[in-house]
Amino acid sequence: MSDPVVALIGEIAVTPTAVRTPAGEIPLAESSWQVSDFWQTEQKTPTWAIVAAVLGFCVLAFFSLLFLLVKQTVYKGIVQVTVTNGPRQYVARIPVTTQEQVQQIHNQVNYVRSLAAL
Repeated sequence: MSDPVVALIGEIAVTPTAVRTPAGEIPLAESSWQVSDFWQTEQKTPTWAIVAAVLGFCVLAFFSLLFLLVKQTVYKGIVQVTVTNGPRQYVARIPVTTQEQVQQIHNQVNYVRSLAAL
């Protein structure tokens, strides 16, 4: 019978004794964990502005094109979680779109760090 999963970080499953990765198992005891955030922002025209410009073109051609100047900032990024134990290492890259997702990953890694220290 396998141990229950106590934390799931991307494709990394953590049990009370081991870290299960797609590349194999790593012992949880004395493992070290690192988290890195990589964010990028992108400016894009929202869908509603494009629709308003197209529909408004028939009524007020010039003014409806001003809707195309509306920009929306979209945040996207990757949180990289690295687990190392001796010569074994695994890196998980987890796509995120909100700061809440990033905070949840940090909380899960801190929990797993506390388990690894026991």
